[in-house]
Amino acid sequence: MTIIIIGLVLFFAPHAVSIVNESWRDGVVERIGPGTWKGIYSLVSIVGFVLICWGYGLARQDPIVLYTAPEWMRHVVMLLMLFVFPLFLAAILPGVIKAKSQHPLLAATKIWAFAHLLVNGTLADVLLFGSFLAWAVLDRISMKNRSQRPITSAPPSKYNDIAATAGGLVIYAVFIVWAHQALIGVPLI
Repeated sequence: MTIIIIGLVLFFAPHAVSIVNESWRDGVVERIGPGTWKGIYSLVSIVGFVLICWGYGLARQDPIVLYTAPEWMRHVVMLLMLFVFPLFLAAILPGVIKAKSQHPLLAATKIWAFAHLLVNGTLADVLLFGSFLAWAVLDRISMKNRSQRPITSAPPSKYNDIAATAGGLVIYAVFIVWAHQALIGVPLI
């Protein structure tokens, strides 16, 4: 469990800097330059992500079960997950979906994490998905009180919503049929 916790701390530390102290972050970026900041941010995040994956895999070998979801809850999760990939793509394909949801990547993260908490009741699951859910909620709340930095995305277009929805549903189908089992080791159908 130690490895997943270290991974979560390393992954979320750079992701939470703006939530906790945006002025400190801006000062560091000004001092070392945006390229160096992005490099450090990326390196620490990647190391954290690798440790999360490794630690989660280790924790699944000897799970500590906190709760067991009823079998029908899987259907609720499948329904909730329909929205995740289109929202994810809407973050880089600006259109009506992005405008209405304001922060589609955070919305996708919250739905993904919440849905997985509904059916995964081990301590490792609660740490993993609970951390992502808490971070996304805190980040969204903090965005109301801080300036928004631009995110690289495609130019706005009336076709972006169609592309985000269609592409998201294709990714969803790939995850259901193949990718979830191939990447996570858990078949969905």
